Amino acid sequence: MTAPVELVRSLDARFYTDPQIFEIERNGLMTRTWQFAGHVAQLKEPGTYFTFEIAGQSLFCIRDKAGEIRAFYNVCQHRAHELVSGTGHAGLIVCPYHAWTYELTGKLRSGPNIKAVPGFDRSEICLTSVKVEEFCGFLFVNLDPDAAPMDEWFPGARQELAAFVPNHAELEPLQWVEIPENCNWKVSVENYSECYHCKINHPTFATGVIKPETYDIQPQGYCLRHTTECQNLESMTYPIDLDANEHAGDYSSWFLWPMFSFQVYPGNVLNTYHWRAIDADHVIVWRGWYSVGGQDSDIVSRLAAQDRGTTVEEDIHLVESVQRGMKSRGYRPGPLVLDPACGVNSEHSVRVLQQWMREAVDG
Repeated sequence: MTAPVELVRSLDARFYTDPQIFEIERNGLMTRTWQFAGHVAQLKEPGTYFTFEIAGQSLFCIRDKAGEIRAFYNVCQHRAHELVSGTGHAGLIVCPYHAWTYELTGKLRSGPNIKAVPGFDRSEICLTSVKVEEFCGFLFVNLDPDAAPMDEWFPGARQELAAFVPNHAELEPLQWVEIPENCNWKVSVENYSECYHCKINHPTFATGVIKPETYDIQPQGYCLRHTTECQNLESMTYPIDLDANEHAGDYSSWFLWPMFSFQVYPGNVLNTYHWRAIDADHVIVWRGWYSVGGQDSDIVSRLAAQDRGTTVEEDIHLVESVQRGMKSRGYRPGPLVLDPACGVNSEHSVRVLQQWMREAVDG
C-alpha cells in the first residue's frame, strides 16, 4: 500500500499580520542580511555621500579621498547627533551639533577644545563602520560585522548578471519609482517569486514579453533564479535584436533574499525591485530602471511605463487583497502546488521562500 503524500501547506497568517513577528524580523533578519543601499553612480567623486535607512537605523555611504566606498552608521560618537542628511558632498564630515570633525575614512580629526581633556586620545574614536559591497554597480550593506560575502550568499549570481547585462558598468539609474503597497513585505515578495499567477493576471507580460510555458524558478544559495524565453518577435511589445548577444532573447531574474531583485528583460534591459518594509501591513517597493549614463532611452522609458501600468498595477491589487484575506477568520492555509517537474504552474519557489521565512522567525 502506497503511503499517503504529506501536503506542504503555506505559512500561517500570523507570519504576515503579527506586529511582533515583524519586530523579530526587523531586529534580526534585516540586520544580518545583505540590504540594498544605492548605486555607485551616486558616489562619483570623493566626498559624495547619500543617506538611507535599514532596519530603523540611519546610515550613509561615502566615497573617501582614495576612492574607496565606505558605509557608516549616521551618528556622531560624541553625543549621538546625526551627521548628514539626504545627499551631498563633503571634504570632511562635520557634526552639526558640536562640530566634531571626521575624516572621510571615519577617523576623528578634531573637535572644539578636545585637547583640554586629560587623557583624550582622538585616535581611539572612529565612526562605526558597516560592511559594504559593490555588486555590478549596486551597493549593498550588512549590519552583521561577521556576515559572509555576497558571493557566498548568492553563488554565481554576480557572474550571470554580468553576462546578461554586458554593459552593466556603463549603466546608471534612469528612474526610481516608489510604490506603496498595503501589505506585509513577505506577501509582496512571495507574489514576485512565483509565476503561477502570471497568465491569469498579467496578460501583457505573459503575451508580450515572455513565454510562460518556458518559465522556471530555481534556488541558488539564498537566491531565486527566474528564467524564461522572450515571446515570439511579432508578439513582443517592444523591439529586440536577437543577434546582439547570446542573452538578447532571454529573460532572467535574480531575487536576492530577503528584499532585492535584479531583472533583465529581453534585449538586456536591466531593472530592479527593492522592498523596504514599513510595518506588518505596509511595504514600499522601489522600482528601478537603468540606461547608459542614466540618459533617456525610448525603449527603457516605454518599458517602464508599460510595466507600471500593467504588471505593477495588477500586482498591487493582488497583494493588497491577499493581506486583507490573511486577516479573515475563514482563512486556513492551503497546500502549495508542488509539481516535481517545476515550471510556471508550480509553487516550489514559494516553498523555499517560506522555509527561509520560518528560519528567520523561529531560528
